[in-house]
Amino acid sequence: MNARILLLLLWPFAVSAQGFAGLGTGTDGFSTPQQPAIFDFPADHGPHDDYRIEWWYLTANLTAEDGTPYGLQWTLFRSALTPDGGEGWSSPQLWMGHAAVTTPDAHFVTERLARGGIGQAGVTADPFEAWIDDWQLVGDDFDTLRMTASGPDFAYDMGLRAQGPLVFHGDAGYSVKSAQGQASYYYSQPFYDIEGTLTLPDGDVVVSGQAWLDREWSSQPLSDNQTGWDWFSLSFEDAKLMGFQLRQTDGTAYTSATWIDADGTTTPYTDGAFSAQPLSVSSVAGREIPTLWRVLLPDRDLDVIVQAINDQAWMDTSIPYWEGPVTVTGTHAGVGYLEMTGYE
Repeated sequence: MNARILLLLLWPFAVSAQGFAGLGTGTDGFSTPQQPAIFDFPADHGPHDDYRIEWWYLTANLTAEDGTPYGLQWTLFRSALTPDGGEGWSSPQLWMGHAAVTTPDAHFVTERLARGGIGQAGVTADPFEAWIDDWQLVGDDFDTLRMTASGPDFAYDMGLRAQGPLVFHGDAGYSVKSAQGQASYYYSQPFYDIEGTLTLPDGDVVVSGQAWLDREWSSQPLSDNQTGWDWFSLSFEDAKLMGFQLRQTDGTAYTSATWIDADGTTTPYTDGAFSAQPLSVSSVAGREIPTLWRVLLPDRDLDVIVQAINDQAWMDTSIPYWEGPVTVTGTHAGVGYLEMTGYE
């Protein structure tokens, strides 16, 4: 049997399960996030094999020398088949990598799949190294990184340098995802400066901009009635905002947000304080996807329009979703990234 097909058959998200992509499945002996959240760095930049699901998720808003906007994504997912350990091919760890580049006119995406325990993919904390095949996100520490990836029709080689502290979402990194109490550990480094070269079909493009890296792990981050999410990371001149809504089968949504000041000071917002309202949809991969949004956070007098740079930024991967760069106008101006899952 083709190894790719076998891996997809084994991948927990690809099978029938509760909640979007199986993320509402029971914990089944895996560890679960607890309060108070206690972090240990640099160790927590590395993997947590006793949790079912984990990711290292980087997005970047870039600009070329001629002013053209670009978006970039580098993501490594780890998932465990069982909470038990194992060596070599008996390791229960599975890995999936996504890389993408978005331009105003095109969206390039590719995927890698790997088994754990055989050196094909993994993460080490100190020095930091995350890889799948020849894709790498590496550095002597988490503040200064080099990132590479390639696909059939694109590649990139980027350098990143943090200009601010890590930030922690929810209750000091304990991020509640539902009224039933499902949660994850969730922190970000949203202050990277990034520069490097995109290799596209028309040639190399030198770019620079801002990048945002999310770290999250859990064993049951969603409830069984949550069908997908709309996640926003927005950067303004003097602040940043992370906000998400988890759509539910009864038509309501569970929301959470973090306001991030320029010095890294955070203010968390619980369910109901943040809202995102779709204003128009685009036909994307045979689906109707909202690509123009009104986002509100009244406590910060924020009322903005979030618009996709390219409404066709569809991630045609094993678990398909929409992910792409956006512009922000209204009471606050800026750029950011939008991820939307669960649109059938």
